[in-house]
Amino acid sequence: MEIVASGIRPTGNLHLGNYFGAVKSFLKMQDEYNCFFFIADWHSLTTHPNPVNLRQSVKTILAEYLACGLDPEQATIYVQSDVREVVELYLYLNMNAYLGELERVTTFKEKVRAQPDNVNAGLLTYPSLMAADIIVHKAVKVPVGKDQEQNMEMARKFARRFNNIYNVEFFPEPASFHLSDKAVKVPGLDGSGKMGKSEGNAIYLVDDEKTISRKVMHAVTDSGPTEPDSVKPEPVQNLFTMMEIVSGKETCDYFNEKYNTCQIRYGDMKKQLAADINVFCAPIRERIIEIAGNEAYLDKVIALGAEKATVSASKTLQEVREIIGFRR
Repeated sequence: MEIVASGIRPTGNLHLGNYFGAVKSFLKMQDEYNCFFFIADWHSLTTHPNPVNLRQSVKTILAEYLACGLDPEQATIYVQSDVREVVELYLYLNMNAYLGELERVTTFKEKVRAQPDNVNAGLLTYPSLMAADIIVHKAVKVPVGKDQEQNMEMARKFARRFNNIYNVEFFPEPASFHLSDKAVKVPGLDGSGKMGKSEGNAIYLVDDEKTISRKVMHAVTDSGPTEPDSVKPEPVQNLFTMMEIVSGKETCDYFNEKYNTCQIRYGDMKKQLAADINVFCAPIRERIIEIAGNEAYLDKVIALGAEKATVSASKTLQEVREIIGFRR
């Protein structure tokens, strides 16, 4: 069975865009591949979180993915820092990574502009740590967004360079899954084209009914159509797109007909949309709360994942040490 690896950044709660994007893809992949999903807590150190926040963020994101259906018996779900072999491989890859190529990575240059007072070595060597995360399990496929394609190319380059330096065919060159092409794109509630944490336009899976209703009722609209069968402006189309995702066809058809005949009442539409979003989120929210409150279960999942991931990674590192010339 082909091996898939992917990181999960511990950066806040999951929203509907995450669910219909990465989460649904992960759920499908765990049925079809040998999957390694890790919570990338080492990567998060580039922003210097405090210890309490870091531990809580790891357990929060783990509880939410489990609540959505990720199965620790089916896939290997682990915390990155529990697998020390990743850091050893990261060191070896850094020995063959060059300053110029790391400085040219687009995501590094963007981070430099965004946080000029915190340009640390972790930001610079992000591609080699990402490569170590992937090739330590000899993964052949990685589900990523297109914004990570340059880092994926670096991962392929580091795998290829290791093979060439030591004259072996050891590491496969991992291919990208472009989730953005296959996943449902959930629009934001502020009139923008995409839901996201940084945009502040997201509905989170853990949001309660009142919060969901408040967010939806504040969604951007216009004064309504003045001509039958008018083209919907983007903010309005976003509401209809959201309704297509969470509501039934009959509901969508009803409000489309009201819009096309210039009888739309956005307040009514928003109330219905909020109710439908809550119906969708409620069982997931309840499961999140249940799992997040079960520390023993979370610790058990973390321990199981660490054990399974370490078995895979240690086998790779034993062979890597022998290839390089170190004692095993």
